[in-house]
Amino acid sequence: MTGLRLRVDLDRVAANFATLRARSAPADVMVVVKDDAYGHGVEAIVGALGEVAWIGSFDVATGIRARRLAPAARVFTWAVEEAAEISAAIEADLDLGVGDAGYLEEVAAVSGGRGIRVHLKIDTGLHRNGVRPEDWAPFVARAAELEAAGDIAVTGIWSHIAEASDDDDDRARGEFTRAVAAARAAGLSPEVRHLAASAAGHARPEFRLDLVRFGAFVYGVRSADGHDVDGIRPAATLLAPVTSVTADTVEIGAGSLDGLLSSLGGRVSVGTPHGARALMSVGLGTSTVDGWPGAAVGDDVAIFGPGDSGESSATTLAEAVGTVGEEILVRISPLVAREYVGG
Repeated sequence: MTGLRLRVDLDRVAANFATLRARSAPADVMVVVKDDAYGHGVEAIVGALGEVAWIGSFDVATGIRARRLAPAARVFTWAVEEAAEISAAIEADLDLGVGDAGYLEEVAAVSGGRGIRVHLKIDTGLHRNGVRPEDWAPFVARAAELEAAGDIAVTGIWSHIAEASDDDDDRARGEFTRAVAAARAAGLSPEVRHLAASAAGHARPEFRLDLVRFGAFVYGVRSADGHDVDGIRPAATLLAPVTSVTADTVEIGAGSLDGLLSSLGGRVSVGTPHGARALMSVGLGTSTVDGWPGAAVGDDVAIFGPGDSGESSATTLAEAVGTVGEEILVRISPLVAREYVGG
């Protein structure tokens, strides 16, 4: 019997990336590999992408992993907590996101004249960190002083947006535009401006600027409450074996200990050799599925995936319980085997 595993189609990842890059041109594309490439595996994903100009890593440790695999890429990381991580980022030639005045001083102090590349973050309203607009002018003025001293090199200006409504995002873009102008007035010459992630980067060309950060879409995960994206398809399928069969149900070898949300029971369908069937309950180590004719121990059940066996996507599962598709993926235990096809 084959056990529970996450099957990742590397050709699909590469195809998603190619589609996003073509649609974003002339803006460049950053592939975000946070949370071990959304549970798909950093090494496999970076290897499948071929030539990629930018990689987003969230944390320094992941950035270093990406750097080893893609020595020519620019690797951007934005969650750093201590001086040792800053030093490691400098040694690995990473770009650092900086959205706090105190942190800017710490980066400059650790750099000590080595001119680490930084991207300054303006808070455009999401409040996920970043310098508030009323504090931005002195912040960029200080950054210009530190750049002149050789401690930093201001490579980019960036922000996150809520992607909650077009009006909110338009206001955020206006704030971002003013921040870039203020940075230039302070004497800075940022190479790249990046504001948009997957949804805005795909749907709204005016948000692409110089660089778009694509995370979920690279893996084929659509936005919550959003439409499917042409040319983008889920790359991962979570496959669980049938472990026992009764007259009306089957038991599969996957449960909440493997990362499945117990609240999915009774709310979604999974894919079987006989098409879509209801996921009736999720236990600790096993789950129960509505049976089908000829069900046998060892059959594969697709809990989520591209729909080839009637299963729902990760985002459809997420919507059933009020979360997002990325959470369904990153909750899958690292102890679950990853199986790679293609590439």
